[in-house]
Amino acid sequence: MERRTFVQVSIASACGLAAGGSQAAEDKPKSSELYEWRIYTLKPEKQPLLDAYLRGALIPAVKRAGAGPVGVFIESGKAEALRVHVLIVHPDGESVSTLASKIERDEEYRKTGREFLEAKAADPAYTRIESSLLSAIAGLPKIAVPDVSKGRLLNLRIYESHNDRANLKKIEMFNAGELAIFQRDGLMPVLFGKALLGSALPNLTYLLVFPDDEARKAAWDKFRADPEWIKLKSIPEYADKEIVSKITNILLTPAKYSEV
Repeated sequence: MERRTFVQVSIASACGLAAGGSQAAEDKPKSSELYEWRIYTLKPEKQPLLDAYLRGALIPAVKRAGAGPVGVFIESGKAEALRVHVLIVHPDGESVSTLASKIERDEEYRKTGREFLEAKAADPAYTRIESSLLSAIAGLPKIAVPDVSKGRLLNLRIYESHNDRANLKKIEMFNAGELAIFQRDGLMPVLFGKALLGSALPNLTYLLVFPDDEARKAAWDKFRADPEWIKLKSIPEYADKEIVSKITNILLTPAKYSEV
């Protein structure tokens, strides 16, 4: 089996599991989106080259291929090695499995992105790319794109679980009420996704948006004191120690050309 065919079958299988099987506990609609999340690690001086590639080559090519929007975010607190997060929204599994081949055939993409794509080994454009694939949960089956004309701060959070059952239970908790409490208390969701492929599996990955860091802190304080949240987390089957083994918290600043 050719590698591309193998990748397409693997993605299709993963998306199939997300739509049924073990996902029945989540009752996720088939129309839920898929999110490709990439993290470019690079030297800070290479950021202009990456920006030019993303803004001028990748994002237009993704749109021509029928996917998007595309978000680009810079991770805070990384001085020596810059980490740039790229979100690509896919309408379905076919979009995920065919995007790479469509872009490879896109002459405008190859032309516009040539400097980045043909960087020499002695002077690479980036160090590595990490990639994961997420399936939107039932409570938020479509991305909630924030107003990109306004200043904003993004909060990426990853909840790892010790097994798939615990992962699905945490997703059930959000669908059953935690997501609604988030929205009421100012923790405004952009996306929530169950990780299908990538590292640190199983996990639930989600993205929140705030006007600034002061608003972020105030919203989290309000949430922690919310009576409905206190009641929900007191249910034994939803106790953090039973369903969440690790939480990763990352602050992201959107690039000026980010579509999210």
